[in-house]
This record gives sequence, C-alpha cells and structure tokens, in this order.
Amino acid sequence: MKLKSTLAVFLGLIVVSVARVPAADTSGTQNLAPMQISAAAIKKVSFAPSTPAFAKSNLPASIAEDRQTLVFTAPPLETEAEAVRTYQPIAQYLSRIIGKTIVFQYPKDWLTYQKEMQRGNYDLVFDGPHFNSWRHANLQHSTLVKLADDYTFAVVVRKNDRITELKQLAGQKICGMTPPDIGTLAVLGQFDNPARQPLIINTPGATKVYESVAVEKQCAAGILPVASLRKIPDSENLVRVIHKTRSMPNQAFSAGPRISREDQALIAAALVSPGASRVVRRLVAEYGDDRGLAYASTEEYAGLDAYLKDTWGYSH
Repeated sequence: MKLKSTLAVFLGLIVVSVARVPAADTSGTQNLAPMQISAAAIKKVSFAPSTPAFAKSNLPASIAEDRQTLVFTAPPLETEAEAVRTYQPIAQYLSRIIGKTIVFQYPKDWLTYQKEMQRGNYDLVFDGPHFNSWRHANLQHSTLVKLADDYTFAVVVRKNDRITELKQLAGQKICGMTPPDIGTLAVLGQFDNPARQPLIINTPGATKVYESVAVEKQCAAGILPVASLRKIPDSENLVRVIHKTRSMPNQAFSAGPRISREDQALIAAALVSPGASRVVRRLVAEYGDDRGLAYASTEEYAGLDAYLKDTWGYSH
C-alpha cells in the first residue's frame, strides 16, 4: 500500500512538470505537413553568417576589435619598410575616397598571410590571380582592378648552359619563390613524375632570382615574371629563356563583403583614375608595365584557384 502511494505521488509530479514546460513555438508551422515542420525547425536553428567573422587572428587587437577599420594587405614579397612605402599611400588615398579608415597591415611571413586570408580577416588584398580566384569562390571577394599586362613567367638558364628544355631541370636547383607562388606552381605542374622534381630554392624578388642564376650561379635556372625580366638591362647577354608559362590575368586588387558594392565601385574607379598615378607608381614600377592598372572582372579569374588544389588550407 505504501509503495502504491509513493508511485502515485511520483507520477503526479511528472504530470505537473510536463504541464509546466512551455509549448514549442509553432508559429508558421501549424498548417505544415510533418516533413515541412521538420524542415522549418531545422531552418530556425541553423546559422549561416552572411560575411566571414573575424576569427582569432594575429592582427593587432586595435584592428581586430574595430569593425569600422578595413584591413588592406599584400603578400610579404619585400621587407616591411618597402611594403609600407608601396602600400600605405594607397590605403590613405582610398580612405579619403570612401570616407572610411583603411589601414595597411604587413604580414610578417607567408604562413601569417595565408592564415589571415583564409580566415577572412583581410578586406582589401593585392596579390596573385590564383588567390583572387580562391577568395571569390570561398570568401565572397570581388576582383576590382588588375595590372593591365598579362601575367606570364619565364624559366631562365645561363646563356652558355647546355640545358635546352624544362625536363632537364629534374633534380636540379631552381631559384624562385616557394609555393604557393603561382609561377612556381605553374612550372612544377610540368613535372608529372613525383620522383623527378626540381628543388626550389626560395629566392624573393625577380632581381635576386636573376642574379642567383646569371651572376652568383647558385641555381641551374630561375623562375621570374616576364615583365620583370624585360626590365633587367642586357639580360639577354647572360641568360636565355627555355620555358614560358601560359598567360593569365595579372595580380589584382580584390575586396571582401565588409566593403559595400558602392564603395567597391569607388575604389575601382579611384585606382584606375589619372589622379592615382602617383599613389600606385611604386606598385606598377615593381610588378607591372607602362600600361598601369585596368578594371578587372571576377569572371576572368574563375578556375585559377585550381593551382592551389594541392596546397594546404585551400581545399574547402
């Protein structure tokens, strides 16, 4: 008898507890079929951010926390002092154009650059066509303005060397930027045997690549942009070209989703205007030719992210 009383009290408590639980919000689902109701419930609890959130990053705290500050960057192809001289005037110029603060942030190394980019922590970026393509596909970036000339890389050897074709460089040292530099990736893609690959000696800067082959003889060959090779006086007297990569659209500026479409249009127009010639002079002198900057379209960069398919961090 005592056991029955205890069970009755216990069951009563359960009924009261259930009665007190608030009914689920069924607004908008009362007339739906069971499968539709399930889909509606899933939709309510799912979350898809419209723009990349600021992940934990190596950006200065004052920048990472200030959502009003837009971050402009470029790969660490030169020293910080040289990069600041090239890019800081562009950041200041564009800040005046759109009326918002744009700061140039120098990445201390390639690992930092790639991690911050992959996290969506950069709003305005100037870099290679494969990165532009990847950001459009994964980070909602739009390509705005590019260097007007085509982007082609040359493989050079010393003029008196017996090497005449690319395959002869298997197992040899090639001076150039290490992957994910697109010129190096394009050249390595010509070696289909993993056991017969050249050894890439990291050599930042086209001039240094040229000198390492022609003068210092540290490498059997070098990889550098054709536009840069043309700027080296009398280069044809010391080196010769044995291979050129296919042409592709050049390095470009891309803007992320925290920059409005209206501001993106203002930035693009400002960069190609005659008034920007002094501001972008160092950039064009280093990487382009006398054609300067030109409007770019995202479509012309489509598919170039395929160069990154075997590079860590770019598979999503």
